[in-house]
Amino acid sequence: MWLFSERQPGQVGPLVLVAWALAMGAPAAGQGTKADYERSAKLRSLTRGKVFRDRVEPSWSDDGERLWYRVQTGADRQEFVQVQAAKGTRRPAFDHARLARALAGAGVKNARAERLPITQLTLDDDGGGMTFRCGATWWRCGLDAYKVEKLTGKQGLGKAEPLRPVEGGPRASGSNGPETYVTFLNLTGTEVELFWLDRAGTRRSYGRLASGRERRQHTFAGHVWLVAGAKGKPLGLFEARRKPTLVEVTDKPPSRRPDRRRPRGTKGSPGRNATRSSGRSPDGRWTAFLRDHNVWVRDGQNDKERSLSSGGTADHYFEGRFYWSPDSRHVVVPRTRPAQEHKVYAVESSPRDQVQPKLHSWNYLKPGDRIAVSKLHLFDVPAGKHVAIADTLFPNPYRIRDIRWAADSTRFTFVYNQRGHQVLRVLTVGANDGSVRPIVDERSDTFIDYSGKFFLRWLDETGELIWMSERDGWNHLYLYDAAGGKVKNQITKGRWLVRGVDRVDVEKRQVWFRAGGIRPGQDPYHIHYGRVGFDGRGLTVLSEGDGTHEVEYSPDGRYFLDRYSRVDLPPVTELRRTRDGTLVCELERADWGELLKAGWQPPIRFVAKGRDGKTDIYGVIYRPTNLDPRRKYPVIEAIYAGPHGSFVPKAFRGFHGPQAMAELGFVLVQIDGMGTSNRSKAFHDVCWRNLADAGLPDRMLWIKAAARKYPYMDATRVGIYGGSAGGQSAAAAVMTHGEFYKVAVADCGCHDNRMDKIWWNEQWMGWPIGPHYAANSNVTLAKGLTGKLLLVVGELDRNVDPASTMQVVDALVKADKDFDLLVVPGAGHGAAGTRYGRRRQADYFVRHLLNVEPRRE
Repeated sequence: MWLFSERQPGQVGPLVLVAWALAMGAPAAGQGTKADYERSAKLRSLTRGKVFRDRVEPSWSDDGERLWYRVQTGADRQEFVQVQAAKGTRRPAFDHARLARALAGAGVKNARAERLPITQLTLDDDGGGMTFRCGATWWRCGLDAYKVEKLTGKQGLGKAEPLRPVEGGPRASGSNGPETYVTFLNLTGTEVELFWLDRAGTRRSYGRLASGRERRQHTFAGHVWLVAGAKGKPLGLFEARRKPTLVEVTDKPPSRRPDRRRPRGTKGSPGRNATRSSGRSPDGRWTAFLRDHNVWVRDGQNDKERSLSSGGTADHYFEGRFYWSPDSRHVVVPRTRPAQEHKVYAVESSPRDQVQPKLHSWNYLKPGDRIAVSKLHLFDVPAGKHVAIADTLFPNPYRIRDIRWAADSTRFTFVYNQRGHQVLRVLTVGANDGSVRPIVDERSDTFIDYSGKFFLRWLDETGELIWMSERDGWNHLYLYDAAGGKVKNQITKGRWLVRGVDRVDVEKRQVWFRAGGIRPGQDPYHIHYGRVGFDGRGLTVLSEGDGTHEVEYSPDGRYFLDRYSRVDLPPVTELRRTRDGTLVCELERADWGELLKAGWQPPIRFVAKGRDGKTDIYGVIYRPTNLDPRRKYPVIEAIYAGPHGSFVPKAFRGFHGPQAMAELGFVLVQIDGMGTSNRSKAFHDVCWRNLADAGLPDRMLWIKAAARKYPYMDATRVGIYGGSAGGQSAAAAVMTHGEFYKVAVADCGCHDNRMDKIWWNEQWMGWPIGPHYAANSNVTLAKGLTGKLLLVVGELDRNVDPASTMQVVDALVKADKDFDLLVVPGAGHGAAGTRYGRRRQADYFVRHLLNVEPRRE
C-alpha cells in the first residue's frame, strides 16, 4: 500500500496527485476565472530555479583536511569555494576572474568569472594548481600565473561512470530515493536523446543533448535513465545513485560488468558468519540437490548418491536452498507447502491493439488466504540422518528468514515472524539434537512493525546481537547475549525513537543512527543523527539545527556536512566534527529571495492537540499566492494515512504539490494524525484493527484549531482527497464524519482490507480475519455517506483490486446514495493521474466547495 503518485525527475517535494498534475501543466480548474487556471498551471515553472546556495556537493583532499565545492549563487551565476576544515576557514577556491580570462584566451567559449564552464575540479594538495574539465577536455592551471594547458590521454584526471547495457539492465525506475543529479556528457559524434524510464518502464523524453555538450539532470536515486542515439537506438542505461554522478555517453558499446552496488542500507550487515545458500558443502565433498521433491546428496569422494529425505511431493516439497554448517556435517533445507492460487481478473475494455476487450488475470494473495508455509529440516549428512526439529516455537510462520550457522557448527539460528505479526522470535537450533530455544522473544498485544522497524545485527566476535524493539513504548535498540538470550542492556532509551541504523562500529562498540524527537522543542518528525556506545553510554547527538537533517561524512570520517531545512526554512549547510558534532563553520545558507519575489507562499507549520487533549498533532498549511486574509477559503485535506509511515513534508522544497491546488481558491492542508508511524508505540497503535479511523478525529480538531488562528480558513467547507490507502480514508471521511467533511475524491482506494494485498493489511489489521475487517470496510460504512463523493478507479489496477471500488459502488446503490463514479479505461493504480482524471478530480472540488462551474477558457 503506497502513495498513489510518484515523483518524477525534476520534481521536488512530496507530491499530491491532483496538485502535481495541475503544476505539470494539465488543465486547471479553479474559482471560475481564466487567471486562476493559468496561475495554478504555471506555479511550478514560476518557482523553479529560484533558490540558490541550497546544495553543496563536496570534494575532499587526500589528507581529509580540505574540501571544495561549486555552489549556485544565482540564475546564471556560480562560484567555487575551498574550506580548510582544521582551521574552519572558508574562501574562494581560486581567482575566478583570472581563470576566466585564461580560459577565454585559450579558446574556451562562455568563460565568465561568474559562470565558469568547469566540472570535476581537483585542487592540488600543496595549493599550487588545479585540474578540471571543460566539456570533454581536461585542463591544468597553475595558481601562481594562471596559465592553462590542455591535458591529453592519461593526463585527464577524474573518474566518470559508463552507461550499462540495456540487455539485462533495469527496465523501470524503482522507488524514489533522495534527490540527486546525473551529469550526462555526450562524447559521441552525434546528438543523443535522454529518456527517463518510469515505474511502468515507459520512456519519457527529457530532450536532446548535442555532441560535446553536457547536462546536469535532476533526478532521484533509483531512477533509471536510457540514452538513445540515431533513430531511437538505445546506447545504454544508468541508474541514478545517491551521490551526484558524471556519466559518459560514448560510441563504444557499454561494459557488461555489473553495476556497482547502491550504498548500504540501514538494516545492518548480517555478520561475518552469515550463511550462504549453496548446494556445495564448504569442504567441497558433498553436493546437495533435489530429486522428486526430496533432498539428495552426492559424495565427491566416491560419486555415490543417496537420499536424505522422503515424502516430498509437489504439494509439500523441499526447496533448492541448502544451508551448510561450516564443518560440512549438517545441512538445513526448507520444506514448503505452497500458497493457494488467488486470481484477480480485470477486463481491459478498450485495448489499443484490437477492437474486442481483453481479459487479464494475475496472482494476488489477500488477507486470510492460505500462504506458503516453510519449515526448516536438519540433516546429518555423513550419517544420512534426518534430525527432527520440534516446531513448538515456530508453529505458524508468515516468514522464516536469516538462516545462519554459528562458526563452531554447533547450532544455527533463524528469524521467525508469526502470522498475525504479534510474535517475532530469533530462534537457535542445536545441530546434534534439533533442540529449539529462543534468543529473542518479541511479543505485542497489537502488532510488531516488522516491515518498518526491524533491525538485527549479529556481533559474532563477542557473542552478542543488537535488536530493535518498541517494548518500552518507543522504538529503541537493545544489546543481547546471543548465547544465553538475555538482554545485557538497553542501548538507546527515552521519549524519542530510532528511525534507522546507519552503521555499527564493532571495534569502537558504537551504533550510529537516525532519530526522531531527540532534540527537545523541535518537531518530533525531524531527522537527527547520533551515536551511542553498545552499553548505552556516550550518547552524542551530532546534528543540531532546528530542521530535518541529512548528513554526508568525509572520506576519513573526521568531518561531516550537515544539511538541514524545514518547509519554511531553506537549507542550511554546515561543516561539523564527527567526534562531538561541534560546528566547524557554516558553508552555505540558502538564498530564497527570488522565490519570495515570485509570490511564493511558504507553507505554515501548525500544531494542535489531538483527540486526547494532550498529544501534539503536526501538519502544514498551503495558501494561494494571492491570499486575501479578509476572505474565506474552503479547506481541502490531502490525506495519506498509511500506518507504514508519516507523510507531512518536513524538508524544504521550492514547490509542494498542494500549492498548485491552493491557487484555485482553496487552503490545502496535510496532517499526520494518530495511527501513523514515527511517533510512540501508543500513537501508532491507534491504527490496530482500526484503519477506518485514519486519524480523522485528530485531523478535524487540527483543522478547527487552525481555522481559529487563521480566520481565512473556512472550517464549514472542508473537502478531502487521497489515493490508495488515502482513497480509503477519503471515502471513510464522508461516510463517518459527513458533518465535517463535505466533499471527497477517492482514487483507487483499498476500501475493504479483505480485498487488498495480504502483507500490508494483515500487518495492521491482524490475522485471522475477524469482524473488525467488515467493521472497517467502506462497503459496510457506505450507508453513512453524506455530502459529495467521487470514486475514481482504473480498470487495470494491479496494486489494489479494482473490484474493491466497485463493491463500494454496489453498497452505495443498495443504500440509495447519490455519488459520482469515474472508471478510467486502461488505467492502473492512480487513475486520477490521467489527463481526464486530473481535470475531473480538480473540478469536483470547484463545483462542490466553491459552488461555481469551472470555466477554463
